[in-house]
Amino acid sequence: MIIPLTARLAILAPLIFVGLLIDQLSKVWASSTLQGGPRFTFLFDTIRVVYAENTGAFLGLGTSLPPHLRFLIFTALVGLFLLALLVYLLKSKEMDRLALVALGLVFVGGFSNFIDRALNEGAVVDFLNLGFGGLRTGIFNLADVYIMIGAFLLIFGQWWLDRRARA
Repeated sequence: MIIPLTARLAILAPLIFVGLLIDQLSKVWASSTLQGGPRFTFLFDTIRVVYAENTGAFLGLGTSLPPHLRFLIFTALVGLFLLALLVYLLKSKEMDRLALVALGLVFVGGFSNFIDRALNEGAVVDFLNLGFGGLRTGIFNLADVYIMIGAFLLIFGQWWLDRRARA
């Protein structure tokens, strides 16, 4: 399905603006409230809100790499990927709305973390942790949630649409 540029912009602009605003404000809040301060728990310790700085990728992958490699991978290469993704989002002729939203979420999550790295000496502010007892996630942020939702929609949404089209 061909989505005109104006329609793509009408979907992407608010998604990117609101996504960036919410994620960046949540990181400002986490930095000012949680850094060196208390940890909050909710729903019988299912949700923990605790400050962390992550110099690696998702869930700390690559944290032990030398600083120049982390910069190359997590700033320079990610920046190029985000630029390519934005061009694809704006120029692609064949993309349905679900894929547009899914890739838009991946873009806004990646871009918000990219901004964080640029402003925070290569680190991203993380503050959310989920789990039950000893089974817990790593500490993450809302941008990571956007990326995961986008990936989920891309994979399972497309599968569902393909399946529906065959029925």
